[in-house]
Amino acid sequence: MKFKLTSETKVFLGRTLYRIEALIDFGIVKKGELGGYVEKETNLSQNGNAWVSDDARVYGAARVYGDAQVYGDAWVYGAAQVYGDAWVYGAAQVGGNAQVYGAARVYGAAQVGGNAQVYGAARVSGAAQVYGAARVSGAAQVYGAARVSDESKNAANVVDKSEAWDSISEKNAEIRTLRNAGVIQAKRIEQLEAENAKVWSLIGTTAKVCAALREAGMLREGA
Repeated sequence: MKFKLTSETKVFLGRTLYRIEALIDFGIVKKGELGGYVEKETNLSQNGNAWVSDDARVYGAARVYGDAQVYGDAWVYGAAQVYGDAWVYGAAQVGGNAQVYGAARVYGAAQVGGNAQVYGAARVSGAAQVYGAARVSGAAQVYGAARVSDESKNAANVVDKSEAWDSISEKNAEIRTLRNAGVIQAKRIEQLEAENAKVWSLIGTTAKVCAALREAGMLREGA
């Protein structure tokens, strides 16, 4: 065993969580080091270098394993899984049946839920939300107040070096799949204001999402 539940507890949302303590040296953790909080021993694997630290909380049927790190004030709950070399930190939340793995990072006040998956070298940060059956992978970044979800039977996909963010305009942008196996194909991109407006697009068979709108810009999906 690499850790144990201590007698130090915290009642959180009606659940009793236990602070953990390392029993051996592993990874960057030293024997005797106090970690974050879990509801039960199965929330954190006894194998690998995975660790929950600071005031982070893992509860419900959630699991953290492999070499994953959960720290800061982050929450992992429901049946969510964080594994591989993934990090969840800051005030981020991962819940539902979501999975964060690979070298992915979820931080800030970001939320990942539903059946969403964040993996590869993807980053989800700020107040961004990834939910439904969405997939964020590769070197993709979802940040600001962006929303990535599924709006049809197929999943939204943000891949490679695409970026998703919120539009500073009257209506916040929502990046969602529309049709055709989750591919958003932008045939027309109208830029409303030239100054400070930037538009990134991924178009074609390899593109899974077209993320646009910054400052005041507009993305239109062509017919």
